[in-house]
Amino acid sequence: MPGMVLFGRRWAIASDDLVFPGFFELSLRVVWWIGILTLYLLHRGKLDCAGGVLLSSYLIVLIVLLAVIICTLTAIVCVSMKGTICNPGPRKSMAKLLYIRLALFLPEMGWASLGAAWIADDIQCDKTVVNGIIATVVVSWIIIVSTVVTIIVVFDPLGGKMAPYSSAGPNHLDSHESSQLLNGLKTAATSVWETRIKLLCCCVGKDDHTRVAFSSTAELFSTYFSDTDLVPSDIAAGLTLLHQQQDNIRNSQEPDEVISHSPGPPQEADLDAELENCHHYMQFAAAAYGWPLYIYRNPFTGLCKIGGDCCRTRTAEYDLVGGDQLSCHFGSILQTTGLQYRDFIHISFHDKVYELPFLVALDHRKESVVVAVRGTMSLQDILTDLSAESEDLNLECGVQDCSAHKGISQAARYVYQRLINDGILSQAFSIAPEYRLVVVGHSLGAGAAALLAIMLRSSYPQLRCYAFSPPRGLLSKSLYEHSKNFTVSLVLGKDIIPRLSVTNLEDLKKRILRVIAHCNKPKYKILLRGCWYELFGGDPDNLPTELDGGAQGHLTQPLLGEQSLLTHGSPTYSFSSDSPLESPAKYPHLYPPGRIIHLEEEGTSGRFCRAAARYSARWAHESQFSKILIGPKMLTDHMPDVLMKALDSVVSDRAAYVFCPPGGGSNVDMVRQL
Repeated sequence: MPGMVLFGRRWAIASDDLVFPGFFELSLRVVWWIGILTLYLLHRGKLDCAGGVLLSSYLIVLIVLLAVIICTLTAIVCVSMKGTICNPGPRKSMAKLLYIRLALFLPEMGWASLGAAWIADDIQCDKTVVNGIIATVVVSWIIIVSTVVTIIVVFDPLGGKMAPYSSAGPNHLDSHESSQLLNGLKTAATSVWETRIKLLCCCVGKDDHTRVAFSSTAELFSTYFSDTDLVPSDIAAGLTLLHQQQDNIRNSQEPDEVISHSPGPPQEADLDAELENCHHYMQFAAAAYGWPLYIYRNPFTGLCKIGGDCCRTRTAEYDLVGGDQLSCHFGSILQTTGLQYRDFIHISFHDKVYELPFLVALDHRKESVVVAVRGTMSLQDILTDLSAESEDLNLECGVQDCSAHKGISQAARYVYQRLINDGILSQAFSIAPEYRLVVVGHSLGAGAAALLAIMLRSSYPQLRCYAFSPPRGLLSKSLYEHSKNFTVSLVLGKDIIPRLSVTNLEDLKKRILRVIAHCNKPKYKILLRGCWYELFGGDPDNLPTELDGGAQGHLTQPLLGEQSLLTHGSPTYSFSSDSPLESPAKYPHLYPPGRIIHLEEEGTSGRFCRAAARYSARWAHESQFSKILIGPKMLTDHMPDVLMKALDSVVSDRAAYVFCPPGGGSNVDMVRQL
């Protein structure tokens, strides 16, 4: 539903968003009205004290005022329950009801002020009555303040510019006027988003990299959100419907209908070896996060184990690993990796936009020099993530079309320059010249590690890279194919990050628009059913959003309902492929790095519980991560501690399966059946 237009501007709330807040306030008002009425009826004989006439008048007027407000709220809730997201016609009276409701705040504020003034005069009446009046005044002001806060939250800074689209309809303006207004809207949106980001990241700094990141992030957000007229609850309802729809489609598929890309024999043969390597090197990727992740994983014992390192005076040996103040980080790194301080060549927790923390260590067990890059842990890292446009890279890898995610490629270049220019790798290989180089990372660190591996491969041909939960929107097609020779990525379940790219987000937006337009249920029912489904599961079959057969893929034009949710003149309005977020120059299709191992949960262990979860591992094709999947574990599957537990489980299960095959079968056959 497009945002409501009140007082000549659009607001970030729709007319069908008032069911739950209206019902909550209505319930509170009814209880309040019953309490005041009971207080008056039981104690009106005790109001013959000094000032009692004023209190009696106050209660009578308040009872009447609350009755009028209750009637208005009842009408608002009833009207808000009508229609659907794309059919606001039955709710056309909502604006008038809201004007009435807002007007009632004036006498309510005045009466609450009078009540506070009378109480301040220290009226000598029955204490029960006085205490009831005090409670009434307090509740009145709480509701008034809450309403003011709500108005501030739903205030849309672009509302004045969006009002022509919301009120006039998509066909009111000609193409020239629409184009001018759309361009002005995008410019204003970019400015608003940049201001928001600067306020949110006010402590980040103001160097050139930060200013570029602010501008890049603001442009991405403004481009993504400026061509639709959706409010946050519409997006929540769309995501809820998409989750149920995708579960319904999956449940209706026969096993042979599921598209799979079977790996060749060489890939299947080395799956166990690569899983064991992932299990080993994930410790280094986790160690790069320092003490926060270690304490999170060990909430009861972690602080005791590394507490001494937090306060201990640094010795000369500790200073060998870099000039940063490592504080608690070094202790957590030692505990996570199991190495000794002398095994570390360099540890840096320097953190700025496009500059990531990393560590370099000698891994004697695997005879490797390990470079581990930290993932997202700060606002600076988030800005690096969101600098999502593509940039060309000057690489000596013999590959055409060397382009990649701008923010991550600059972060990888920073680590590369530190490793080479500061002689860090030279120092490591002077100690262990026979070792091979291994680059690892998780999340943002995985993307930086994959690009760093591409930059270093010409100098270190035996290099290997292990990218844990890497972002999808990272490499051009040619670089993706090139990285398969030396990079292995690991993805857990429905993890959103390996499916996250600018083009996938644009696809998600279109899917949300389509599923909303197909829905014939009111929003409050969608959200109630969605909450129940997310918490307790259920049958997703009775959905009003399902498209028959493959018809969904043949819809190239927006439905009538979708047109009301799109800004006229926007590229998405025609569902063409020339959307700003699908621009081949700025936001091309990008791919995840290397060969991909996918860990999938077998069966179900509950909507959120993982205590008894078991996993299977298989090689997967990148196309299996070309759409964002909605589910309660799409975020938790990305957490490094969850990934480490899943790796522990799958590696131990596969090892047990190899050594103790059921039925006396061949070990090799059993491994391959996995």
